[in-house]
Amino acid sequence: MSAAAFSTPSQTRAYRDLPEDAFRQELRAFLAAHYPDHWRKPIERLTGEDALWWKRTLYEHGWRMPGWPAQYGGMGLSLHQQLVYHEEMDRYSVSRVLDIGETMLGPVLFGHGTEEQKAFYLPRILRAEDTWCQGYSEPNAGSDLASLRTAAVRDGDHYVVNGSKIWTTHGMYATHIFSLVRTSKDGPKQAGISFLLSSIDTAGITVRPIANLAGEEEFCEVFFEDVRIPVSNLVGAENKGWQVAKSLLGFERVMIGSPALAKQALSGVTELFRVLGLDADPACRERLIALTADLHDLGVMYDEVVGAHLAGDTQVERFSMLKILATELFQKITEFGIDAGGEYGGVMGEMAIGDAQLNNYKLSILARASTIYGGSSEVQRNILVKSVLGLPA
Repeated sequence: MSAAAFSTPSQTRAYRDLPEDAFRQELRAFLAAHYPDHWRKPIERLTGEDALWWKRTLYEHGWRMPGWPAQYGGMGLSLHQQLVYHEEMDRYSVSRVLDIGETMLGPVLFGHGTEEQKAFYLPRILRAEDTWCQGYSEPNAGSDLASLRTAAVRDGDHYVVNGSKIWTTHGMYATHIFSLVRTSKDGPKQAGISFLLSSIDTAGITVRPIANLAGEEEFCEVFFEDVRIPVSNLVGAENKGWQVAKSLLGFERVMIGSPALAKQALSGVTELFRVLGLDADPACRERLIALTADLHDLGVMYDEVVGAHLAGDTQVERFSMLKILATELFQKITEFGIDAGGEYGGVMGEMAIGDAQLNNYKLSILARASTIYGGSSEVQRNILVKSVLGLPA
């Protein structure tokens, strides 16, 4: 694996070595100089060319991949520096991007990929040449992921894949997809599953967008019809994809378990309080204080769990606890926003309330799905019951 393959702008190391105050000031100055004001909508995602421009701008200025090790071209920041990085992004209201390749596939390749796969795919993710989506859920295999039926049959140096995936986030913008496929029907259903990488433009792959409750085409169906995928695109061993999938789901649940969305929701509710003068209502004020305290506790737990993981803690079950707490708090806060908003509570779309522009209802719609995607809350509780408490599910 050549060092040139993972070359990064020279200032990356300098950022990593800065004291915290200087690090914050450098990042704030970068955002003020390069991030467009009209994109400061944290509950929305940048997509298409906008997202690529922003990723490449981060890369060119050394601010790409804060959590990736330096050996793979990332910033190699400590946990504390990563938290500071994301705090500043949130403070500046930077919109989210589709970062499945960065936050999910990249770490999987660190641990399970071949040297050839790392050398080829990681630099392309780093430079935003490839955008990845996740082919996991199927029409009859959502939270019960091990029931998937998309089949891959070995044919010489290729797998021939047939089946379908659903709820594939922003698949219409992706250039590549990583998928779980069934390569054997022998043994328990978790056995016989493999993890494959493929280009979206491979012959036989069809992507169809699905509109969500907010009226946006965020999800997709992906169909595989006699798709030939090279065996060299297998990550991990054949029929051992479940182990790879579990590690990836751990990374996904860390991402979903972040307090970021709940924090954005609470910020919107706090602004609603200000413009509607709800501070004068003791019941509303008490409920807001309780939710603020819950968000603080979630933040502390998130830092502890992520810190322990980076220090070598292998108890990925703790990610399930984060996922439950973060998504259910996100829902509670948005439900409170609808209640407190009164006549404005259920209005779809951005609207002027006093001197503020708010989109109160959209957050609640986005929160509806959060306790389902990434493994439903029921599944997460079963994981905790079995692995932590040692009880039958």
